[in-house]
Amino acid sequence: MPVNENKTPNPSRREFLVKGAITSLGLLIGSTSAWSTPFSFQGKPNSKFYGVQIGVITYSFRSMPGNAEQILKFIIDSGISAIELMGDAVEEYAGRPVNPVKMQPWVAGQPPKYSDEEKAQLAAYEKQMADWRATVSMDKFVELRKLYNKAGVSIYAYKPNALGQKNTDAEIEYALKAAKALGAASVTVELPKDPAHSRRLGDLAAKHKVYIGYHAHTQATDTAWDEALSQSPYNSLNLDCGHYIAAGGNNTKETLLALIAAKHDRITTMHIKDRRTKDNGGNNMPWGQGDTPIKEILNLLKDKKYAIPATIELEYDIPAGSDAVKETHLCLDFAKKALGA
Repeated sequence: MPVNENKTPNPSRREFLVKGAITSLGLLIGSTSAWSTPFSFQGKPNSKFYGVQIGVITYSFRSMPGNAEQILKFIIDSGISAIELMGDAVEEYAGRPVNPVKMQPWVAGQPPKYSDEEKAQLAAYEKQMADWRATVSMDKFVELRKLYNKAGVSIYAYKPNALGQKNTDAEIEYALKAAKALGAASVTVELPKDPAHSRRLGDLAAKHKVYIGYHAHTQATDTAWDEALSQSPYNSLNLDCGHYIAAGGNNTKETLLALIAAKHDRITTMHIKDRRTKDNGGNNMPWGQGDTPIKEILNLLKDKKYAIPATIELEYDIPAGSDAVKETHLCLDFAKKALGA
């Protein structure tokens, strides 16, 4: 699926800030002590090599929480020119209601615990959010697209927390309309366990002509998406190559490359990370140290001219003295070299 590259200008105070950020970035680039790795671009970033769009997901910068403008600077500083943008910062930019409960971080196997009062407040907030999403204007989403595009960053996917079974149809339609306003070709969500929900999402996606990209973790198999794909031409894969490899068993680098080739026209986005196989511990590793065939994946996209954005998802532990921006740039540099750019 092609990456949207709408770059309609819209001068504003926020764009002035972004231009200032880019100017500051140029000063940083000129200083050898500013970064551990030199940047390879001047002015606007460009992370498209030989037709392969290397992008990043907001999640990669989770250790550097920020608003929509700050996230844009992280993207630019990383040398990236395209993004799978997650919902929180976008909705805050658009003026969503403020959550009265301080959300606890999610730890695998340890779901957050809230008091009865907090649970009641969260339930009321969910209703408030549903009402807001059903009525919010798309003007701020268009404004954000223009802000990002002006800085040289396109938004190819949107990942809001509004596509679950408990979300209303109005919330789901909001997500699809917001994706279009942002310039994204798809929204992304976890692959539902209930096929009735993927049918529901696919039907609404067809109405708005926005793709639903379903993401899987280590439950991924070559046939995991088949039912969803059969339900709607707007159901698609958000293929996480690292999770697929980490599952082990029948999932190998050969079957992964074959899956991409077989379903390339139904893959709207990919997540790229380097994980070891289950037999090797399944750990997330710095790129080049795991079992994910990143070089082979990227060159398959290049050689076959598959227009699938390859999304850097930074999940390995950030070493002391570094940060998410520097590590994302290292991943980008790995991808660039893998493609021969």
